[in-house]
Amino acid sequence: MKGIKKIAYTTIGFISLILGVIGVILPILPTTPFLLLTSFCFLRSSERINEWFKGTKIYKKHLQDFIEEKAMTMKQKIIILAFSESLILIPCILVDNLMMRMTLVTIMILKLYYFMFRIRTIKE
Repeated sequence: MKGIKKIAYTTIGFISLILGVIGVILPILPTTPFLLLTSFCFLRSSERINEWFKGTKIYKKHLQDFIEEKAMTMKQKIIILAFSESLILIPCILVDNLMMRMTLVTIMILKLYYFMFRIRTIKE
């Protein structure tokens, strides 16, 4: 069972790494959330893979400050928020249920608050 979990974490980690790298090239796809998932998965899969990932340029450029200092650049925050808010906005528009819309708007506001006031902003 333990081996299956490690294989699953490694597989998900590499898939999210590929999506994160694509996000570096395509501005419509966010980089940081996929790289955070990669880091989470690699940490649970293999010490060797995790150390390799931490030594890569993509980790150092996009995640190191967030992981070590709990800080992001304003550009990172805006890209993540724009992508995630637009994804939450789609069901908010399509669903014809007032309670669901209120719940989704509340989630959007709380996420916006967290990113802007709880995560420190650093210069690029």
